[in-house]
Amino acid sequence: MANDCILPAAIEANWKRRFRQRLLKWYASHRRDLPWRRSKNPYRVWLSEVMLQQTQVETVKPYFQRFVKAFPTVKKLAAADEQQVLRLWEGLGYYRRARQLHAAARQVVAEFGGRFPDDVAALQSLPGIGRYTAGAIASIAFDRRAPILETNTVRLFARLLAYRDDPMKAAGQRMLWQAAEAVLPRKDVAPFNQALMELGSLVCTSAKPGCDRCPVALLCATNELGLQQSIPRAAKKTKFLDVSEAAVVVRKNGKVLMRQCAPGERWAGLWDFPRFEIESEGPLFVREELISKVRQQTGIEVQPGGLLKTIKHGVTRYRITLDCYEAAYLSGRVSSTRLQPVSWLSPQQLLDLPLSTTGRRIARLIA
Repeated sequence: MANDCILPAAIEANWKRRFRQRLLKWYASHRRDLPWRRSKNPYRVWLSEVMLQQTQVETVKPYFQRFVKAFPTVKKLAAADEQQVLRLWEGLGYYRRARQLHAAARQVVAEFGGRFPDDVAALQSLPGIGRYTAGAIASIAFDRRAPILETNTVRLFARLLAYRDDPMKAAGQRMLWQAAEAVLPRKDVAPFNQALMELGSLVCTSAKPGCDRCPVALLCATNELGLQQSIPRAAKKTKFLDVSEAAVVVRKNGKVLMRQCAPGERWAGLWDFPRFEIESEGPLFVREELISKVRQQTGIEVQPGGLLKTIKHGVTRYRITLDCYEAAYLSGRVSSTRLQPVSWLSPQQLLDLPLSTTGRRIARLIA
């Protein structure tokens, strides 16, 4: 089991037995007390797994607790307004997850009577639930013999098998999924799968893995070969694109101009100040672009004022410099549609609306 030529089928029964025993013994004394682990309720398992996608555990904790308080059951979530769901999700990012969460809740109520199916295939029919999330719900909530593979367990299995190729390519994924299934015990699958994720998160980390405190170090081919820093193969570095954008705070009689981002836009469903990419250079040309693009987005004629603040932030592969300007209302009526509402709102009303992280920063600035 020393290189990428060894298939999971070749894992010996004796190895699997020792691996399971050592892993579960370690987990029994090292498992973290996380709020979503206090119940096997499939709704809570599902909610936590969606929130944890591309998000750190410590960040998720307060969001999970607020969500469960606001929507204690899948039926409550299904009946909620999408704006309320997005407002509670605000700050977690990747807002598509929240919209799919809401859609999936409605489908669970409509098609399954408010009870989550325990079958992996049926779970994957729900919006936003892929193979991993379906496996996590089935195994953790229902103790079904379903494999899981996510960021931490990809790294863990790649090292256990000393898989030297890219584990995210199709061939690597096939092999690691086979490995994840091959090591599953016949019972107690829930703690076993959680133990795999916990080991990857706490010990078999990407930088400086703790092999000296790993319960399965003696069963790990990568540890035997001393290749911890080269396995798994590092992903290609993201090439970031620098972008200049502007957000405009247009004031009128104590209210500000806001628009709801349309489907297909970044932050679809969230409210935002008029915002757009800036292509011009020089104060005079930027001023004309501000006037023109605010008119295009909202139908309102404005007189740009001073620069409120510059915010630097990142969204996926973009490094954005956002210049926030003030502007005064001159004339015109808002150009609003069902899919893209535009409205004059008081700063107080913004407290209840879902905004992007930078939109919330601007709202606090003007409050």
